Amino acid sequence: MATVGIVGTGIAGTHLGLLLRAAGIDVTLYTEQPAEALTRARLLNTVAHHHPLLKRERTLGVHHWPAEEFGYGAHHHHVGGPEPIRFTGRFAHPSCAVDHRLYLPRLIGDLAERGGRVEVAEVGPRDLAALAARHDLLVVATGRGPLSGLFPRRPEHSPHDAPRRLLCAGLFTGIRPPAQAGVSISIAPGAGELLEIPLLSRHGPVTALLFENVPGGDLAGLSSSDDPGLFAKQALEKLRVHHPDTFERVDPGEFALTHPLDLMRGAVTPSVREDWLALGDGRFALAAGDAHVVVDPVMGQGANIASYSAAVIASHAAEDTVYDELFCRRVARAREETLLAASSWTNLMLDPPAYVHDLFAGLARDQARADEFTTNFDHPGRQWRALATERRVRNFLGS
Repeated sequence: MATVGIVGTGIAGTHLGLLLRAAGIDVTLYTEQPAEALTRARLLNTVAHHHPLLKRERTLGVHHWPAEEFGYGAHHHHVGGPEPIRFTGRFAHPSCAVDHRLYLPRLIGDLAERGGRVEVAEVGPRDLAALAARHDLLVVATGRGPLSGLFPRRPEHSPHDAPRRLLCAGLFTGIRPPAQAGVSISIAPGAGELLEIPLLSRHGPVTALLFENVPGGDLAGLSSSDDPGLFAKQALEKLRVHHPDTFERVDPGEFALTHPLDLMRGAVTPSVREDWLALGDGRFALAAGDAHVVVDPVMGQGANIASYSAAVIASHAAEDTVYDELFCRRVARAREETLLAASSWTNLMLDPPAYVHDLFAGLARDQARADEFTTNFDHPGRQWRALATERRVRNFLGS
C-alpha cells in the first residue's frame, strides 16, 4: 500500500489526509502539538469556507456544521469616499465560517478514526529526508516555524516582499447582524478594509471582525494594544470613523471581545512558491497550503485554495502510485491555474487600479452582475478571468 506523510494540520493537511484515506492510501499526519491543544490556543484565523470546500466536506462525511444552519448567503459591500458605494451580492450556494479551534481538532479526530496515524513531532528542514524515507510521498502543508520559506519563491508570481496589510482580528459580541445573513466587506480607501463575518465559535454564534490595515494609515495603530478592553474601545472608534455600516449596528454597551484569546494579530507576505523539492534517493517533498501559496485573507481564499490543492494531490495520488518528479509536475500543472488566479485576484484588490472603483460602481447598478461577482468567490479562476484587466471588467459588466 502506498504511504503518504503530511506535515501540518491546517486545512490542506487535514483535508488531504481525509481524502487519501477515502482512497485507501496509508496516511501519517505530523503535528507540532496534540489536537486538543488547538482548542485552547489563541484565535487562529477568521476564514470562511465556500461551497466547493463544503461540498468536499459532505462527500467525506465531515460536514459537521451544516451551512444551511450555520452559514450565510450574501456579501454586503461598502466602499467609502465622497460618494460611497453600497451593494449586496448573493451566493448561489451558502458559505460558512467555523472557528478553526473547533474545526481542525474535530477533523483530526475523524482522520484518526478512519485509520490515519497522527504523530506529535516537531519537524524541521533537517528532518525531511528521514521522514521521506518512511513514505512514498511527503507533503509539507505548513509554512510556519522552521519550515517557513522551505520552497523557493516564484518571483514572477510574488510581487510583494513585505506585507501589504497589518491584520487584526477578534471575536465580538454586541453587533447586530445585517438583515440578510452575510459577510460585510467595508473598504476605507487609504486606511484599509474590514471583514465582518458571522462565525460559529465555542461561545456559539459571534461576529468576527477582521481589520485589514494599511501600514502607516490611520488604522495601523489598532494592531498594537494587548488589553482587551482598550482594544475594544479603540476598535469601536475606528469603526465609527472608517466603517460606518458596521458601526451603526453596534450596541456600545454590549460591544466586547468574547475572550482575551479571541484576539489575533499578524501580517502575511503574499507569495507563490515552487511546487516541490527533491530530497534525494528519488523522493520528493510536495508543497501544499501556506507552504505553497500564501494570500492575504482580504478575499477569503486561503482555506479554500488549500482544500482545493489537497483535492488535486489526492486525486492524482489515487491514480498514480509512483510519486516521482513526473507525479509532482502533473500535480503542479493541474492546480496551477486556480491557485495563481486566487493569488493574482487577491493582490489586485490589495493595490486596486482605478478600474476596480468602476467595477464596484457597476456592480451597484446591476444585481445580476453583483450576484455573479459574489458567487465567483467560489471560483477564483472564473473571477480572475473577469477582473484581470480593465477590458475584461468592461466586458464582465456589459455581458
